[in-house]
Amino acid sequence: MKKIGFLSFGHWTPSPQSQTRSAADTLLQSIELAVAAEELGADGAYFRVHHFARQLASPFPLLAAVGAKTSRIEIGTAVIDMRYENPLYMAEDAGSADLIAGGRLQLGISRGSPEQVIDGWRYFGYRPAEGASDADMGRRHAEVFLDILRGEGFAEPNPTPMFPNPPGRLRLEPHSEGLRERIWWGAGSNATAVWAAKLGMNLQSSTLKSDETGEAFHIQQAAQIRAYRAAWKEAGHTCTPRVSVSRSIFALIDDRDRAYFGRGGEEEDQIGFIDPRTRAIFGRSYAAEPDVLIEQLRKDEAIAEADTLLLTVPNQLGVAYCAHAIEAILTHVAPALGWR
Repeated sequence: MKKIGFLSFGHWTPSPQSQTRSAADTLLQSIELAVAAEELGADGAYFRVHHFARQLASPFPLLAAVGAKTSRIEIGTAVIDMRYENPLYMAEDAGSADLIAGGRLQLGISRGSPEQVIDGWRYFGYRPAEGASDADMGRRHAEVFLDILRGEGFAEPNPTPMFPNPPGRLRLEPHSEGLRERIWWGAGSNATAVWAAKLGMNLQSSTLKSDETGEAFHIQQAAQIRAYRAAWKEAGHTCTPRVSVSRSIFALIDDRDRAYFGRGGEEEDQIGFIDPRTRAIFGRSYAAEPDVLIEQLRKDEAIAEADTLLLTVPNQLGVAYCAHAIEAILTHVAPALGWR
């Protein structure tokens, strides 16, 4: 059995060919798609966060709205770039959204990836400490965020407060019990996956990672997951961690599917550079008739290692088509692979 959800980047563009021509379109359709996915029996609605782009950005209003409109589906991010975040304010936002959703948030966070502008976090008022990198800053923000989510008091109370205080030091409110155990780290390398395991975070691994061995993407990603689980065990955590991978997977079952995704062209991994020093490998996409697709996916070692699969959706094609694409996997592919 696997949990199967969708992952939307929330693209929008003022083009006649797009079903999401404004930020309002993207936000409202994201809520609609989460409701539709829950009705179809999907397990998760996840959203990517990008700044300075025509995509989803500030996630917590959207997560809260989805939480208020749904009752069962997990609601998450993949991922929030921690270089841009005030971890204390974020803890308040996350606690509020999780309480609205009844404890269904699954927050993916990360040190971030290359963005639309140079050092965009500077415009948000952040800069790395002397001798540290922006990645170090992102990981430090994450550590503070995790510490705050424990719900322990740390602030000295005012001796003459406006309202009566509980005894002892004060914590941030609202606090949502259990949210600390539902934080995921988006790891782009084996080393950061091991780091996340030591801190007790779940693991998100996308379709992009550092090319560390030259092997096929799914083989490297499977090795990353095994390294993460070994580090988790070595750290002595008592609970079982969760691991997700994301994939672009389309079952070609009607003329729309064939028109959009039946032409091929992305059946192989791609190599590129996410910065001048980091060689990266981008995982292939899958698009085929269901019987062919099932056999292809059987060979994906990383999907086999993970307990959660996030299906990236082409949100600009509209809610109806994205719901159809999700339903096609749930109905025509997942049962044959033992995912349902």
